[in-house]
Amino acid sequence: MKSSEKEEKFERGLRHFNAREFFEAHEVWEEVWLVEAEPEKTFLQGIIQIAAAFHHYRRGNSDGAETLLAAGIVKIARFPASHRGLAIQELREEAKRWARTLGEMQSPGEERLPTIRRFDDGETAEKSRAKVHRDEE
Repeated sequence: MKSSEKEEKFERGLRHFNAREFFEAHEVWEEVWLVEAEPEKTFLQGIIQIAAAFHHYRRGNSDGAETLLAAGIVKIARFPASHRGLAIQELREEAKRWARTLGEMQSPGEERLPTIRRFDDGETAEKSRAKVHRDEE
């Protein structure tokens, strides 16, 4: 698969994820994951697992969602706060909150399903981390 095709599929997966079409995001990203080399392969696997977790959540499988969130968090933990121009630290923090809430046998609520945000022009990973921490308070 050509680099341009991989990038187009990655972006399509991102659009699906942000539209809360988690199964579709998982499927598109998996096509790229199958042909990608490390370390990007691990990054893709992590966000695929997170997308699959939210798909499971929406289908009423909270235990499966919690397990997949934990696996995805571990995989994306080795990547910087901003990877591919995306707010990955923000995604990690949100996935952790979801996993904790599900582990407490509570439902975070469908309206709180996350998106993967792009860093705005001039925004730094440090500003993003500060925003995440302010939101937790």
